[in-house]
Amino acid sequence: RPYSGEKNMDEIRIQGLEIFARHGVYPEENRLGQKFIVSVCLYTDTRKAGLTDNLEDSVNYGEVCCHITDFVQKHTYKLLERVAELLARELLLTYPAVRKTDLEIRKPWAPVGLPLETVSVAVSRSWHTAYLALGSNMGDRRAYLDQAVSSLKQHPDCQVTKVSDYLVTAPYGGVEQEDFLNGALELRTLLSPEELLELLHRIEQEAHRTRLIRWGPRTLDLDILLYDNQIIDTPDLHIPHIEMHLRDFVLIPLAQIAPWVRHPINGQTTEQMLAELQKN
Repeated sequence: RPYSGEKNMDEIRIQGLEIFARHGVYPEENRLGQKFIVSVCLYTDTRKAGLTDNLEDSVNYGEVCCHITDFVQKHTYKLLERVAELLARELLLTYPAVRKTDLEIRKPWAPVGLPLETVSVAVSRSWHTAYLALGSNMGDRRAYLDQAVSSLKQHPDCQVTKVSDYLVTAPYGGVEQEDFLNGALELRTLLSPEELLELLHRIEQEAHRTRLIRWGPRTLDLDILLYDNQIIDTPDLHIPHIEMHLRDFVLIPLAQIAPWVRHPINGQTTEQMLAELQKN
């Protein structure tokens, strides 16, 4: 099955790894333990390893099996959902070459009091690429933007991969106020769009951001511009950002770090949107 958003993703599969561990809702499950069976598909690029015949150019599935076994055995959780979620995250954080993982944990001895073959939980988790806009026009504007970048770098599920130069721009929306300092960054993240939005709001709150006037002055403004190729329209979240193609203070820094990235609705690259906006 092709991995959406990545071309030529190959698969390394581990099927039926048996592990004796202590997970379950009932105290006796945590005390006595039982058998769990883990199957994993790791999405990566095996091309270089296929050409060099060098294990260092691939993902060592023997090492992965040991890592899975150690993780499942040294923790105790009530729910299979919890084991699957944290194990998938552990694999993505530990092995940089893995872009995505499909993971299933089976529990053949599930104590439900009925005849069954097995119970299982399967999850699919991956790294995502998001582009964010940053802005500030109160206080030490550069310090607020720098702190936002630093907060994202420190989050365990985020990796800041590119940051644009900061750009001084006139305020947008007709409210009289100081000039803004704007920028953009590229983010690699395990967070969902909703989780990322929640994180950005927390970072804004740490900068004492208030939302009293639309398009008004603010210590820090963080917006999700793009998230992979997803299109999301909910009361709280719009991706791609609804007006990004109309704002040069968004497109100029974004074009600096990602001129080729395409808007998932209009199909234009950042450079094309910026050129069209400047022409008009």
